[in-house]
Amino acid sequence: MTRTPPEQATASSANAPTPITPELLHQLAADPEELAAAVASRQPADVAEALRELPPDAAPRVLAALPFDVAVQVLDEPHFVRYRTAIVERLDPVEAQALIEAMSGDQQADLVRELTPDARDRLLAALAPASREAVRLLLQYPPDTAGGIMTPELVSVPPGWTAAEVMAHVRRVGETKETIYAIYVADAESRVLQQVFSLRELVMADPLTRADAIGPVRPPLSVGPLVDREEVARLIGKYDLLAMPVVDDAGRLLGVVTIDDVMDALVAEETEDLQKLGGVEAFDEPFMRIGFLRMVRKRAGWLTILFLGEMLTATALGRFEEEIARAVVLVLFIPLIISSGGNSGGQSTSLIIRAMALGEVRLRDWWRVARRDLPAGVSLGSILGTIAVARILLWQQLGLTDYGEHYGLVAATVGTAVLGVVTFGSFTGAMLPFLIRRIGLDPATASAPFVATLVDVTGIIIYFTIASFFLHGTLL
Repeated sequence: MTRTPPEQATASSANAPTPITPELLHQLAADPEELAAAVASRQPADVAEALRELPPDAAPRVLAALPFDVAVQVLDEPHFVRYRTAIVERLDPVEAQALIEAMSGDQQADLVRELTPDARDRLLAALAPASREAVRLLLQYPPDTAGGIMTPELVSVPPGWTAAEVMAHVRRVGETKETIYAIYVADAESRVLQQVFSLRELVMADPLTRADAIGPVRPPLSVGPLVDREEVARLIGKYDLLAMPVVDDAGRLLGVVTIDDVMDALVAEETEDLQKLGGVEAFDEPFMRIGFLRMVRKRAGWLTILFLGEMLTATALGRFEEEIARAVVLVLFIPLIISSGGNSGGQSTSLIIRAMALGEVRLRDWWRVARRDLPAGVSLGSILGTIAVARILLWQQLGLTDYGEHYGLVAATVGTAVLGVVTFGSFTGAMLPFLIRRIGLDPATASAPFVATLVDVTGIIIYFTIASFFLHGTLL
């Protein structure tokens, strides 16, 4: 491996630009020329990252002082989405209008969704008619659908144009479009999508070739505006696309979902799912910005439900109070029993939810999953049960713990209970997402804490039922 000489490394470090920090942006905001020089060679994402750390009253002043093209790119940054609303609402209305006019259509719609109703009405009224209509079109669709994340900024040409005419058109309008890597052939009047070809296929085509004959002639892939964004992401990945056209019921071209929009949407979707898997209501703003009371409210709901569920565990223990009093040794293994079931259930739930998200498993596949997961649960329970039996026998033989004269029956009880609880937990964890999807809710709601709470209660019942069978006439 080639190493940089020490003197060269020192020189490179000395010539490296000063890092963009919130303090630096705040300091340079009073001198737009110096600020422009400082951000000229920086990535918009770095500027956005520093800008979002500024207080809400200072950030608008810095954004207004940035060069116009840089400010637009910062507002378009996906990592800046949750911070820009408060900043835009504090900008001068004329400056805000100009910046928003220059943003991409899908980002305009996202920003408008985040504004308060009054601010939204003022902004829409200030936009140019074309921009206003484009934003209103996107606002018709939920933000988690193809229509909600699509952009109307695409290159569309009529079928009768030649490749040379299409190329000239791309040169003229390319800078104003979000993507030019795919060109869409649509009827000039009806806007019905007929053909899609790539920029590479355009460059390689004969200049006299008609647009509808460029590239492989086949029915174009497309989705409807109400298709879930996760399904759009799956299709883009399956067919290795850079963008997916969105059409209405009549086949008219509405817009395209680009791969970067899908990535941003998936990050938001994964974040929401992870929060739900942790038993937390999904946060709609960054952790460090969410108010204390709102954070407590979003966490308290699930915690209360889970707490009430765990109270059933206490009820179940009370049901077996007599058995516990006569065989106190059984209490030692309660954490082992219920945690094993909860862990196996959490594993199954996570696997099935992920498989559903990727489209590998559908609602109709529940029986196939059950037939596959039940033997897996028995196998996993047998492994853990064997370890539990070996541990009890070994500790007894080594004199580390005295489980009494019936330690063999205690070992059999614990091992069988682990087998039963792990099997039940694994099976329940696999089936709960199907049940929740069937009633129309998000499968991520079948979170690991929820499964663990359910298995805690049933685990106690399974454990002491098995204990009553094995220890009847001895300890019980």
